[in-house]
Amino acid sequence: MAIVPQGSLGKNRVAVITGATGNLGRVVAHRLAEQGARLALLSTNQAKLDELARDLHLPPERWLTRALDLREPQAGQVARDAVLERFGQADILLHLVGGWVGGKPITRGAADEIAEMLQQHLWTTLHLTQAFVPHFVASRWGRVIVISSPHAALPAADNAAYGIAKAAEETLMLALAEGIKGSGVTANVLRVRTIDAKHQRDRRPTPANAAWTTPEEIAAAIVYLCSDAARVVNGARIPLYGSAAASP
Repeated sequence: MAIVPQGSLGKNRVAVITGATGNLGRVVAHRLAEQGARLALLSTNQAKLDELARDLHLPPERWLTRALDLREPQAGQVARDAVLERFGQADILLHLVGGWVGGKPITRGAADEIAEMLQQHLWTTLHLTQAFVPHFVASRWGRVIVISSPHAALPAADNAAYGIAKAAEETLMLALAEGIKGSGVTANVLRVRTIDAKHQRDRRPTPANAAWTTPEEIAAAIVYLCSDAARVVNGARIPLYGSAAASP
């Protein structure tokens, strides 16, 4: 597994977490809560958001939940306005929304799958960065992190839609990183093959799961990238998929 230097969040940072009720989002929310962050938790299911908020055992002033469809063009602005109204600031954007469709080769009707994946990965990222990054730049501090996949560089023949969308998302992030150099804001990508929520890699190791990554390992990388210790890390695509993964 890639070695990630240690870091810590400053007190009272406000972290916006999309996909907060997923396997990764829940672990990241708990880890950042332990670090003293205030949390804006976004997902599409309000009931699951309410459950997560209860599980965090945080005082009400340290959390906010919003059920939003981030594919909608105005959703990023709605989220930003809610966060600033509640906390008066926003510091960290963690875009953890997943989603995968595939199975059709390029030569057989993949257009619908590509459109769906672009909505899920590229357009949601664009909506969120356009809403939050200007605020980060004005504040002279901010972190933007997305989760991607090595399929962005080396897509499978029957997984083109996902690979195309992730490649587009990574390009957006790299362009963003170039545009915010020297502003106190960074934008980075964490590449993960499979999120090992059940810790099968360690409990039942096989060659097939040797390159899987636990949510806790991803959360540790996120904490480092959100720390002041990582202020020089910008425009990076960091692999978190172990020595068994030979492809990019």
